[in-house]
Amino acid sequence: MKNFDHLQLDGRLLQLLLTVLEERSVTRAAVRLDMTQSAVSHALDKLRLIVDDPLFVKSGRGISPTVRAEALAQHARSLLEDMRRFVSAASFDAARLQRTISIAANDLQRDLLLPRLLAVLQAEAAGVSLRVLPSGIPTVEMLRSDECDLVITPRPPDGSDIVQKRLFADQYRVFYDARCRAAPASLEDYLAAEHVTVGYTPPRMLDIDDFLAGLGVRRRISAWLPGFAGIAPFVQGSSRLATLPGLLASNLLAGLASCPPPLSCPDMPMFLVWHQRHRHDPLHIWLRQRLEQVTQQALAAQLPG
Repeated sequence: MKNFDHLQLDGRLLQLLLTVLEERSVTRAAVRLDMTQSAVSHALDKLRLIVDDPLFVKSGRGISPTVRAEALAQHARSLLEDMRRFVSAASFDAARLQRTISIAANDLQRDLLLPRLLAVLQAEAAGVSLRVLPSGIPTVEMLRSDECDLVITPRPPDGSDIVQKRLFADQYRVFYDARCRAAPASLEDYLAAEHVTVGYTPPRMLDIDDFLAGLGVRRRISAWLPGFAGIAPFVQGSSRLATLPGLLASNLLAGLASCPPPLSCPDMPMFLVWHQRHRHDPLHIWLRQRLEQVTQQALAAQLPG
């Protein structure tokens, strides 16, 4: 649209472009943006005229972005970040926030920390909502692309523009069903059992599994699960063992007994990770402080007595 006034291009259109690109669906984008599907389609048509590109084309049952849309998304993220800085530089008032905060975490971190975090955030900022993404093996692109504001992970992605801070460390425990077996009394007893563990996509073992394999400890893995939430049913009613972070005993593995591993194992660290462009952002600082606050509360709640 040759004579289009660029001043009519606003942040809502930029956010709409990014949301449709992330969801690969007008319908799902409408839900996230709290808009009707027709309103999203109308806004997309306006944006298509502005940039003279179809932006999205049908692909199977969904839609795929054009090459131009992918390129424009990079500019849109930068412009939106500039807008956020423009607003927050003058003053930051959590009570006036109207924002969805996205945090990537796997089921251990999710269940331990994020319900508490949501309660704290909404007590100070009723307009805030929380979007939780599975982190799996987190990548730098999750943070560079603004797919999420924060990642909570034991494995921070490697990047010169990525910032990390250690939140806590957990000790590994061996989980078992006390109705079906006793705790492994020795390393030999431990190795004689079948084991259940977690494997993420792309294929990668837990750090504890890598550590044991590095020591030459060969276990019989009878099941690999995509997350901690699926472990308990494979251990319950059997003599199988699962060597996992001890904090799981408070929620996902609450019905199982546990004991220390029969050999010395390193702790599992947990990190808070973000992109360096957010280092001095008042909103982001507020968010990180609240997450550190609820982390200390969650860990204190695990202490006996």
